[in-house]
Amino acid sequence: MTSRLTASLREAPATVPALAALLLFVVWATDQGGYPVTHWAPGALIVLALLGVSAASVPLSLREIPTPVKIAVLCLSAYTALSFLSIAWAPAPGDAWEGANRTLLYLLVFVLFAAWRQRGGSATLLLCAWTLAMIALATFTLLHLTGANLARLAPDGRLVYPTGYPNANAAQWLMAFWPALLLARSGRLPWGLRGVLAAGAVLLGAVALLSQSRGSLYATPVMLVLVFALLPGRVRTFAALAPVAVGLAALTPAVLRVGDRVHAGGDAPSALHTAKLATLAVALAVGLIVAGWGAIEGRRSFSPRALRRGRRIVAGVAVLTLVAAALGGWVAAGNPVTRVEHGWQSFKGGYASSGTGSRLVDGLGSNRYDFYRVALDEFASHPLVGIGADNYAQQYLRHGRTLETPHYPHSVELRTLTDTGLLGGLLAVVGLAAALTAGWRALRVLDPLERAAAAAALSGFTYWVVHGSVDWFWEFAGLGAPAFALLGLSCALSPRADGDSPAGEGSPVGEDLPSDDPPGDGAFRPYGGRSATGSAPRSPRRWPIAAAVPVALAVTVSFAAPWLSQMQVQSAARIWPLAPGKAYARLEDAASLNPLSDEAYLVAGSIALRFGDLPRADHEFALALKRVPTDAYGTLERGAIASSRGERARSLALLRAAASLNPRDPLTRSALSTVQAGRRVDVQELNRSILTEAQQLS
Repeated sequence: MTSRLTASLREAPATVPALAALLLFVVWATDQGGYPVTHWAPGALIVLALLGVSAASVPLSLREIPTPVKIAVLCLSAYTALSFLSIAWAPAPGDAWEGANRTLLYLLVFVLFAAWRQRGGSATLLLCAWTLAMIALATFTLLHLTGANLARLAPDGRLVYPTGYPNANAAQWLMAFWPALLLARSGRLPWGLRGVLAAGAVLLGAVALLSQSRGSLYATPVMLVLVFALLPGRVRTFAALAPVAVGLAALTPAVLRVGDRVHAGGDAPSALHTAKLATLAVALAVGLIVAGWGAIEGRRSFSPRALRRGRRIVAGVAVLTLVAAALGGWVAAGNPVTRVEHGWQSFKGGYASSGTGSRLVDGLGSNRYDFYRVALDEFASHPLVGIGADNYAQQYLRHGRTLETPHYPHSVELRTLTDTGLLGGLLAVVGLAAALTAGWRALRVLDPLERAAAAAALSGFTYWVVHGSVDWFWEFAGLGAPAFALLGLSCALSPRADGDSPAGEGSPVGEDLPSDDPPGDGAFRPYGGRSATGSAPRSPRRWPIAAAVPVALAVTVSFAAPWLSQMQVQSAARIWPLAPGKAYARLEDAASLNPLSDEAYLVAGSIALRFGDLPRADHEFALALKRVPTDAYGTLERGAIASSRGERARSLALLRAAASLNPRDPLTRSALSTVQAGRRVDVQELNRSILTEAQQLS
């Protein structure tokens, strides 16, 4: 195994920078899922540097890159360019710049992982490194939970640590769950590693349950269908899944009891202690079972007849399990028509409790129906190129019907259509379809370890897409970056023009052969080695440095400017009570670094209000509105300041504009009513109310 891994690393030297990128993604996973720009923007610069190192040190010939991968890179690059172009028509250009930068990050990650050929050993190393790191992080999270910090880390009974958002928490663990499970089924891995991966799958699933994410609950059966319908090796998949699924089923009541006790104010520490012990014990048991079978499988040579008999037995058990699960689901759900009708009504009705005590079976109640309605309306109004990257927030303030203030549509598909229209949607669909085609071809190569790695990588990306279809995971770089890395890794395993070829008729891609037979001739070929015809390969062309350098500099500026600007804003927000002069100076620097964002001026205006400096506050808010004329907060504050000065006509105009921008805001309506009644708005009282409302929302 060690010699083969060493050989794979020689054949795929780009594995080293890819491994460094995965380490970065794990760091993001430990703190807010890489959501703040101050976290992911410096990381994006690291990814850019790693891509540059790969391009400079590992020769890359465009002829070697499979056509589907070229199409994917071209379309995703065009989609990224469209995101940057949308700054020109976006109502909030600063938000569009940040959204376009995040899209650029995902493009760079995809290219880093997809452009250079990977082998079975090197790809498995990357997958195992990331998956085991996520398992270690999940274990730390479980052990870090105590009775003393449970209420803080799991408010309202849902674990939010470490991402700060329970649904992102669940997705973070389950994105690693599927690669862990599919790698654990491969007989080409050492039996001990297979046991660790299976035990880790149990841990990942249990910690995900602590977040009580309904999105993950509905994404899991979709993933099961896709895995068994599309991936080869179904018998092996079921054999690996069975002990993991049984273990998780046994753990579920104890794990869910923790959140229920926190929500109900019961003895949560005792329930947590029980759940932690049970999770660790079950994970250990499942790991030993899978490792034990792996040891037997590795040391015994089974006859073809015994293998066929074993497959029939496992397949029969799988069918019986499927029938039992279907019948059990039917009994639990009741009349499927009634269940669907109830789900639709609860989805449309918003947040409501059915009185069952568990949010996982409370129906689909949330405000997503209204989020999606506004997103579709905006798409219908701007069908060609959309409203601009990440410019949904202002549109929902204006057209939404709930008290929530979402910044994103809570769906990766609707985000694409709303932000970039049909053109962006077409580019994204074609690009991802081409990448998935390359990944699909990797499932049919001769080497079984490459097939196993491709299946594991595709499963992690697919989970992100399925769950992200009903949530705002695009904005979490700690989720989006590893998803595109996994997609790129599956592309890197696709057959290349250097002589690799997909498995043909009767090749070991299914279950007719043990999936661990040695690869046929030609399954492994050193990078830059001779092709199947025996002819020497053409020397690869290096990327033109003259073109690459200015592009890299432009990308560096694009990432660095908003990041440094936000750092200055955060610094000013910390020091303003003791050093207002320095705070104002840093906000000026922030506004200069990011000439598209109004945030620095809004913060400066808010600070001036806290000191009672109304002229400066009005000036700062005026500067903010020059950049984003449709900002509801700045318009409200200028209207209130005008009222306090006795400028009734100007105040009415501004407050009416603020009310049209945010018609459901009670503070705006109250201020407008006050001025209409002939009274003046108390600016200090208004801002105390705004601060109280913001604290309640946070």
